[in-house]
Amino acid sequence: MKSEFNKTWNSSKQPRKQIKFRANAPNHIKRTFMGATLDKPLREKYCRRNIEVRKGDEVKIMRGNFKGKQGKVGVVDIKRTRIQVDGIQRTKQGGEKLETWFHPSKVKIIILNADDKKRLKSGKKIIKTEVKETAPEKISTKVDKTKTKMGAKK
Repeated sequence: MKSEFNKTWNSSKQPRKQIKFRANAPNHIKRTFMGATLDKPLREKYCRRNIEVRKGDEVKIMRGNFKGKQGKVGVVDIKRTRIQVDGIQRTKQGGEKLETWFHPSKVKIIILNADDKKRLKSGKKIIKTEVKETAPEKISTKVDKTKTKMGAKK
C-alpha cells in the first residue's frame, strides 16, 4: 500500500495496513467510521442496525467509567474519530473538570436527531413482506466412504 490514500484498495488481513488505511483516509471516508449502534425501537423503525453519530443525537454510554450515563452529543471530531457528550466530565487530580471524549462504537443512539431527511434515506430499499413459515427441508448428508483423502478408492 502506498503512502497516500488509495480509493481502490479493498482490504488486508494485516493490522498495520488496516491502521494505515484508517489514518490516511480523507474526512469524507472517515465519516463512515463514526457509526454507533441504534437502540432496539430505532432499529425496528428505520430497519438499520447502526448509523453515523451527529451533533444533537441523544446517546447512552455503553463502556468505560461512565457506563450507563446518557446525554446529547455536543462535539463530533471526524478527524480523530471521537465524540463529546454534554454533561459528562472527568475531574483532574487538581479538581479541574475536563470534557470527556468517547469513540462512537462505545455509545448507543437512543434518540436520533432527524432534522436532516437525507440522513435516514438508505441506498437500499428494504421491503418487508410476510414470510410463510414452512418446515425446514431435510438435507441428506451422505458421505462417500470409498474415497480417501487423496481421492483414490481403497
